[in-house]
Amino acid sequence: MNPLLPLILNLILNLNLNLNLNLNLNFPPARPQVRFGADVLASNRFDLLRGKRIGLITNHSGRLSTGEFLLDTLIASGIRVTALFGPEHGIRGETQAGVIVADSVDAKTGIPAYSLYGAIRKPTPAMLKNVDVLVYDIQDVGARFYTYISTMALCMEAAAEQGIEFVVLDRPNPLGGLIIDGPILPDSLRSFVGSFPVPVAYGLTIGELATMANEEGWLAGHVKARLKVIPLEGWSRSMDWRGTGLPWIPPSPNIKTPEAALLYPGTCLVEATNVSEGRGTDAPFQLIGAPFIERTQLARALQRTALDGVTVRETTFTPMASKHAGRLCTGVFISPTDSGADRPVALGVALLSVLAEAAPDSFLIRPSSLRRLLGDTEAHSLLQTRTKPGSITSRWSGDLKRLNALSRRYWQYPE
Repeated sequence: MNPLLPLILNLILNLNLNLNLNLNLNFPPARPQVRFGADVLASNRFDLLRGKRIGLITNHSGRLSTGEFLLDTLIASGIRVTALFGPEHGIRGETQAGVIVADSVDAKTGIPAYSLYGAIRKPTPAMLKNVDVLVYDIQDVGARFYTYISTMALCMEAAAEQGIEFVVLDRPNPLGGLIIDGPILPDSLRSFVGSFPVPVAYGLTIGELATMANEEGWLAGHVKARLKVIPLEGWSRSMDWRGTGLPWIPPSPNIKTPEAALLYPGTCLVEATNVSEGRGTDAPFQLIGAPFIERTQLARALQRTALDGVTVRETTFTPMASKHAGRLCTGVFISPTDSGADRPVALGVALLSVLAEAAPDSFLIRPSSLRRLLGDTEAHSLLQTRTKPGSITSRWSGDLKRLNALSRRYWQYPE
């Protein structure tokens, strides 16, 4: 045998070992494989729905984790879909907030598409006459005033009244399942932008929230739906959207990124003011400002609030729609850190407070709008008297502890 052969083999072995070590060291950690409820249903060949007439409550976010539309997959799998129901922004998700959506016929499938954001917000018996099962598959953002969950509540009521089974295909809460913040909505302020007695950020998936509402008697008339939730796989409560490894599909036109979703429960409160919340820009609910704001003063004041999980920098922007459209606005850009904003509603209250201080002669809050969004009957008067933000938000702590204890009974996923 060639005396050099053992040396050559040893060299090759060491080289290969070093390559493997280097590859292992440089290879990024594997992300959890999160599967939507729709994926789980599909993996069972939609057996739960086979042979039944299906009414599908969905929009453009109703996709499998592969990106395929659930509607297309259902039809390709031989499932009989007889009616479509669309929430605010429409089935295609292209309509701006607050704009009425009309009934139509889906151009691709020819299936009747009923709008639940117009004169009618709850499916009528006539709409459900050819439906055996109502299936809900829409991506939520985890904020009480996001109207998709109100649509879900009304559809659950309609299904209960007609004796129709209601199936929720669960999806991640983009904020994760541990952030609970804001006041509990009192019955006196219930509306289409606030259907359930929960805080603004409620820390549940839509499946968990549906189960809680059903079991706690929160549906109108205390009706109880024949509810079935198809759970997520691979998701845990500590995981916000950025940890899922899934692509972000904006659930509505102005929640363009998962970062915006993390801030939305707080920065949406700016909708109740004469300051732009960034609609008409590429970063709604992160860009906050107005022509009358002094940006450096606002940025420094907000930074002094010392809220964890966000960074703030001064900026300028020109919104092309909504408030101050076409005008140069000065203000701030807010972004969540890697850990995320763990108190987004407290951030929103602090933001209103520092806006009032930064522009006392120009800044305005519409009291009815703030009450409707925040769900607090006293917050406006407290802000007017310059009560510290921490004193305003501390009033919610007892209710939040009680709600958190109740919510835990309905948790389906680990921390």
